[in-house]
Amino acid sequence: MKLYYARGACSLSSHIALREAGATFDLVRVDTKTKLMDAGADFRTVNPNGYVPVLELDSGERLSENAAILQYIADTYPAANLAPPPGSMARYRMLEWLTFITSEVHKGYSPLFNPATPEDYKSITRERLAGRLAYVDQKLAGRQYLLGDTFSAADTYLFVCVNWSGAVNVDVSAFANLQAFQARVAARPAAQAAMQAEGLIKKA
Repeated sequence: MKLYYARGACSLSSHIALREAGATFDLVRVDTKTKLMDAGADFRTVNPNGYVPVLELDSGERLSENAAILQYIADTYPAANLAPPPGSMARYRMLEWLTFITSEVHKGYSPLFNPATPEDYKSITRERLAGRLAYVDQKLAGRQYLLGDTFSAADTYLFVCVNWSGAVNVDVSAFANLQAFQARVAARPAAQAAMQAEGLIKKA
């Protein structure tokens, strides 16, 4: 398999999940500004939408959209226990979280990365995002992870999104449960290995 990724982007979530699963895969880095891959080819030949992640399967088929890729990884490597069993209420809870993170958290950060976004709108965006993060913080009370004490694919996605906070001046200091969650996920060997591979942290 190949994972097309951009350094520190939401594709890091899929990257962590692949390492959690013990999967064998290659990494192909994409420059999100130029839309070029490391070898100079246009990434839009891989994904016409021009964004990561894309997971290229051994068959050559390509899967896009982070939430779909995370579920694929979880179902392909069930021994990693990255998702509850299909059809269970716990599985629907994970899908609920993936949907919320995609639409309310990930997309909440997106305007803050765009230099064309007016500053007054960024202020509104940060205020709205703070409300969403407060909700997550409340849900994490008494839990290690989003689904309880069991780590899931949804946790990788939340971790990566919240990890952007420092870069775009989103204050998470009031969210003790969320901060503890971030530290907990960051300490996992798979997260460490993925972040080292992407050059986000130095090897110990």
